[in-house]
Amino acid sequence: MSRLRLAEPLRISRAAMSERDAVWVRLSHNGTHGSGEVVTSPRLGLDVPAIERALAVAVEWMGDDPHPGRLPKRLPELRIRLRDALPVAAAVDSAIHDWLAVAAGVPLCELLGMPAWDRVPTAYTIGIVPAPDAGRTAARLVRAGFTTIKVKLGAADPADDIARVAAIRAAAPAAALLLDPNGAWDTDTAVAALGRLAEFGIAAVEQPVPAGAPDELALVAKSVPIPVIADEDAGTRADLDALPGGIGGINIKLAECGGLDAALSMIDWARRRGVAVMLGCQASTSLSIAAAAHLSGAARWVDLDGHLLITGDPWQGLGGSDGLLLRPVGPGLGVRPGGAG
Repeated sequence: MSRLRLAEPLRISRAAMSERDAVWVRLSHNGTHGSGEVVTSPRLGLDVPAIERALAVAVEWMGDDPHPGRLPKRLPELRIRLRDALPVAAAVDSAIHDWLAVAAGVPLCELLGMPAWDRVPTAYTIGIVPAPDAGRTAARLVRAGFTTIKVKLGAADPADDIARVAAIRAAAPAAALLLDPNGAWDTDTAVAALGRLAEFGIAAVEQPVPAGAPDELALVAKSVPIPVIADEDAGTRADLDALPGGIGGINIKLAECGGLDAALSMIDWARRRGVAVMLGCQASTSLSIAAAAHLSGAARWVDLDGHLLITGDPWQGLGGSDGLLLRPVGPGLGVRPGGAG
């Protein structure tokens, strides 16, 4: 287990966070190892004891003959057993797929049938902070090489959100801007605010209205000149069929959908319906982020900055401090323990 501390507190519309605990999962068989990670989440009710209880269920699920080659087809059953602890299912899923790719001597993306990749731009998230602070952070990101910036919205006064975006756009005139109110707005506020924010040239907006109201999400998507990405409304594959028409994309987070196996089915759903894919994450180490990064060939938007938000990443090989994630050298996930890097 490792305590993850954010470089600075991240405030979003519903909460603020400054640290999390990460629990690492290791699968070993015949001298080959696979790894995964689960991070505590107050929103999902996952603390370390809850994670340990869920891992005990996963061990029971593996049974007496837990050969990794026979486990992938049983992953839907694991997600059912851990339906209240899907981040744990995702960590076990990662360890299984990492083991399989290492055993085959190929990078994870090749094992999954994803397009090969060497580097991909990632967004970096700016939380709900005063506009001048947001502008300074944006300027620093541009100097570092970032070309995409994600902006958290949902302040008590929407005017503060607009001022924050204006300051970021002034500091980063060429950057693609992704907005994320985390469902903080009602429909009228969303339409009005996004109508004004569209003037700043916005690439997309995630979940402007609360989850569970597909008609409202559809109305916003129809009313604003910005692609609307379903996030909290698109947590799992089962959620997707309830989504309204007219949305521009879905945000896939491994910890919320239950892992790579589930994410592949969500990518297939999006492809068949002509809906774009965003890859999202939570604050975590490169171990978690690498698993999602291997899916980047299927994504229009990549928001995999979780390891960049923390101090002292204990895994290395993924990069990202210049705005570009690098495919780690070697088979499987490719990242390795060894300190920040």
